[in-house]
Amino acid sequence: MSGTPVIGVLALQGDVREHVAALAAAGAQAVPVRRTQELDAVDALVIPGGESTTMSRLADVFELREPIDKRIAGGMPVYGSCAGMIMLATEVLDGRPDQRGFDGISMTVRRNAFGRQVDSFEAPVAINGIAGEPFHAVFIRAPWVERVGEGVEVLGQVTDGPSAGRIVAVRQGNLLATSFHPELTGDVRLHRYFVDLVRAAA
Repeated sequence: MSGTPVIGVLALQGDVREHVAALAAAGAQAVPVRRTQELDAVDALVIPGGESTTMSRLADVFELREPIDKRIAGGMPVYGSCAGMIMLATEVLDGRPDQRGFDGISMTVRRNAFGRQVDSFEAPVAINGIAGEPFHAVFIRAPWVERVGEGVEVLGQVTDGPSAGRIVAVRQGNLLATSFHPELTGDVRLHRYFVDLVRAAA
């Protein structure tokens, strides 16, 4: 892809505006997606942080679940942060019984693994394939990855503290997910990594 990729941000709930700004700073044309026609017009999708159970319900209300599943199966690049990671997991622990994601990445994630909002924290996380200093990662009621399946690359882990070793960034093919919120820090390297992935997939 030689032109500017058009990347949608699933705008059902969560920190949509921050992802739109980060994607634009990373060289993409970013648009909110709430309808199937808007999904059809994008090259890739970001599933933002927010509340995964609410997002799951609204995906059904807005009739976006099946269209997104089809686009993922067809190879559309998707990046999920925090709740978006949960929405991309094939298995979710501590979720609601009626909660359903998009079954994108072969992994098991634990919802609210680092604790509730009062336990939110920040920590340095180095990401494989992204040069420079470790990310100043912001975790807000974040999940972590308990297990990864075949073909899933672990990109980042917490390096110290009580959660040292926990997996917080993964990639499987065109699908990328992080436990943390890079869109809240002003560091657009991860969004640039995703934009490059989208260009390479075109």
